[in-house]
Amino acid sequence: MLDLIQATSNFLKDRTDFSPEIGIILGTGLGGLVDEINISLSISYEEIPNFPTSTVEGHKGKLIFGELGGKNVVAMQGRFHFYEGYSMNEVVFPVRVLKFLGIEKLIVSNASGGVNPSFEIGDIMIISDHINLFPSNPLIGPNIEELGTRFPDMSDAYDHALIKKAEAISKELNIKIVKGVYAGLTGPTLETPAEYSYIRKIGADAVGMSTVPEVIAARHMKIPCFGVSVITDLGVPGKIVKVTHEDVQKVASISETVLTKLIKKFFESL
Repeated sequence: MLDLIQATSNFLKDRTDFSPEIGIILGTGLGGLVDEINISLSISYEEIPNFPTSTVEGHKGKLIFGELGGKNVVAMQGRFHFYEGYSMNEVVFPVRVLKFLGIEKLIVSNASGGVNPSFEIGDIMIISDHINLFPSNPLIGPNIEELGTRFPDMSDAYDHALIKKAEAISKELNIKIVKGVYAGLTGPTLETPAEYSYIRKIGADAVGMSTVPEVIAARHMKIPCFGVSVITDLGVPGKIVKVTHEDVQKVASISETVLTKLIKKFFESL
């Protein structure tokens, strides 16, 4: 695995001398942030050795190097999911490559279902913590000492200083945000009413099918993380309706403009 990570990072370094400070993983309907990046290089996942390829509608499958908010960034326009049939190691492989490219922070975004009764469709939720409900963990198996310790601490999975900074910026821009715990499930089915109820009872505010493995891998490598979810549907009794992936994309795209404004200003403040 370490050899594959090094080979892929070396391939990318040969393609560009760009040195990214921050990695970004753009989720469903949130790829529009790319329009704000002053792009230096864009590479299709299919061209990158050892990279999986994104199969989900709304995930374009490109690795983008450029400048955003005065910072050098590398953005994944499309991510990989456990439900696509990839192993956990494949899901988090790009995050490990980004570390070898030099990133010092990781920003993750996703679309999720809200289970907190106070949430509304279209809310932007800053992730304060997560609950791993996947049947596996990207760190299972022999530990790669060059990446991190065997038993990484997860008490600060989402960086407290970055959260405070984002909260301050949201007030400055008069952007409504909520804060909460994200539960990660495999998918690809959306949850049943009983599952929504269970997820709420165990302490989550939103639920989705990504993010958790990526953050675990990043924290293993001591990369500070900041996460944000767009609440695209509600798993709250009396508010549950049938939802399609197209519905999720539509809501995410509506919130995209506001989230892009927030993230751009956030980058400028780092």
